[in-house]
Amino acid sequence: MAALPITPRPKNQLAAHTPCPCGSGQTYVECCGLWHAGLSEGRHAPTPEALMRSRYSAYVLGLIDYLLATWHPATAPGELELSPLKWLGLEVRHAEQSGDAGVVEFVARCRENGRAQRMHEISRFVREDGRWYYIDGQMPEQD
Repeated sequence: MAALPITPRPKNQLAAHTPCPCGSGQTYVECCGLWHAGLSEGRHAPTPEALMRSRYSAYVLGLIDYLLATWHPATAPGELELSPLKWLGLEVRHAEQSGDAGVVEFVARCRENGRAQRMHEISRFVREDGRWYYIDGQMPEQD
């Protein structure tokens, strides 16, 4: 019996049982994978925190189109090139929404050129036509 060919999985696709990169405790397909796949089907992250987590996972997986599509057109860069970082984890410190505005504070850990780093950001989000968008983020004073 001949062996079946094994097709390598592209970097931006994870197996169904793989934990989500955002650290939610769910599998990728139950969590951020819903929003990554659903974007083309008109399904969008339902909260600022869900959008922020899906954007973190998109950075991990190199999903530039998703990052640009979820960035508010008023602040989005025309193009986006990702740095060669190895993302190590995400901690959501605070998330809130009031009407069509939201804020998420998080710390993302990464490694660049062998050096561990962390990015602490307070991100702003806005909802337009029922869809959340990332506006911008500020780095708070060092903790």
